[in-house]
Amino acid sequence: MTPPDRLRALLAEPGFVVMPAVWDGLSAKLAAGAGFRTAFLSGSCVAASRLGGPDLDLISFGEMFDSFTMVRGAAPETLVLADGDHGYGNAMNVQRTVRAYGRAGAAAILIEDKITPRALTAAGKPCLPRAEARMKIRAAVEAAKDSGILILARTDCRPTQGIDEAVARIEMYVEEGADILFLDSPADEAEIRRAVAAAKGRPSFSVLSPGAPRATPSRGEAAALGLKIGTYPTSLLSPSVAGMKAGLAALAAGDAAAASALPPAELSATLGYPDYDVQARKFIVPG
Repeated sequence: MTPPDRLRALLAEPGFVVMPAVWDGLSAKLAAGAGFRTAFLSGSCVAASRLGGPDLDLISFGEMFDSFTMVRGAAPETLVLADGDHGYGNAMNVQRTVRAYGRAGAAAILIEDKITPRALTAAGKPCLPRAEARMKIRAAVEAAKDSGILILARTDCRPTQGIDEAVARIEMYVEEGADILFLDSPADEAEIRRAVAAAKGRPSFSVLSPGAPRATPSRGEAAALGLKIGTYPTSLLSPSVAGMKAGLAALAAGDAAAASALPPAELSATLGYPDYDVQARKFIVPG
């Protein structure tokens, strides 16, 4: 089965799907090793890791696609939902983006309706007019036919245009053939229920990391509300940053490692040094 077919089968199973947010080979390998079958290639995590900066549309298609290649190489069985952002341009750019990820083995791709280039401010998420947003999703669905990759259609218009417009866009994306739907920044559970109803039985996706100005239900609450997929963009990233800060503090204090550091043997095994020796043994020249 192809990655999109495997993801379709997984979404047809009962239960809530947890997608850790990953950004490189190591994060993807750890998530797979922990038993997660899916992962979200998060634009915010890639921006943090590659730029050391915020998720404000500064990452390019090439940088995101390179990160996907690392994730796919380190965890080839993981079903990856790629963050395609706004498609990096107009509807034709969307098609190029969708086809590239489909050929490369992504199971799904997210396309959103924010305006690009963004206004020169970190505040707000101005969105395309509804008709232009429709054409972007129409273009994505058409391009997806080449590989079968699933299209996750996201609307960011809730904060700037209100819940009625956001729900209308979800209904529109369903009409255009989107496979998964995503209302960003719902204000409360009632708005989540409206978005799930507008998806008309297709899976609904949600960001469940705390801290942002949006409704953030627990995993059990999310499932009860009808959401099918939850991702947690800070669940790996924040502890990673905390660990690096602890390591630097330890060095500054004159220690060799932080108290939270992995024992050397465990780190070596996690990175795959023993596996390398096992695999390499068959290529050693006798004598």
